[in-house]
Amino acid sequence: MNKFKKFFPNVWVAECEEEYEKGEIIELETKYGKSVECEVHNLVAQKNGLFYYSIVRLEEQTYAQRKAGRYNNSAINHMAKSEERLNASNEGREFLSLGEPIKVGHHSEKRHRALIERNWNRMEKSMEYAEKAKEAERKAEYWENKADETTLAMPESLEYFNGRLEKAIGYHEGLKNGTIERTHSYSLTYAKKDVNELKKKVEIAELLWGRTDGKRKTI
Repeated sequence: MNKFKKFFPNVWVAECEEEYEKGEIIELETKYGKSVECEVHNLVAQKNGLFYYSIVRLEEQTYAQRKAGRYNNSAINHMAKSEERLNASNEGREFLSLGEPIKVGHHSEKRHRALIERNWNRMEKSMEYAEKAKEAERKAEYWENKADETTLAMPESLEYFNGRLEKAIGYHEGLKNGTIERTHSYSLTYAKKDVNELKKKVEIAELLWGRTDGKRKTI
């Protein structure tokens, strides 16, 4: 069975026992045993009789979109539970609104105390669920933003990182020749670091999504 193989942080390729052509649709098995349809792109490596291909998952939603969806659903569920507990904490509201003191020793004392305790516990639980809903909303927003990012796992990353590299090189050259002002003593160092990192990403994107020259990387 074809499997996923980690190639680079957040980038997975297909590990296959047989060769495939670009554009073929194959099935890969996740570590949880789920079968996922993917489209073959480039042969990026060949080792020990196995073939490694860059692939595009054919699912309608990306990993980030699925995570955002799960957290959004979690936020809705927790908020519903919060409101449920909040409504339940109004038990005996008419009686409690009278401000009647607890009659110590009276037959109503136990029921009075139990009612207050139930409502207090419900209110605490409502607040707890509301906090969980807020946390889930925060995580959903994080993954929604991630879904809009261009990463090396996408075929469009080659064009994207090439564009960023071109701008980074221009900025670095400007700092070197003085046409761009250095805002601090490490401006040139940081600019060079950005260029180097983007060159590495372009190199990987080229291997994954560009035209291949027959040379394969060992992984």
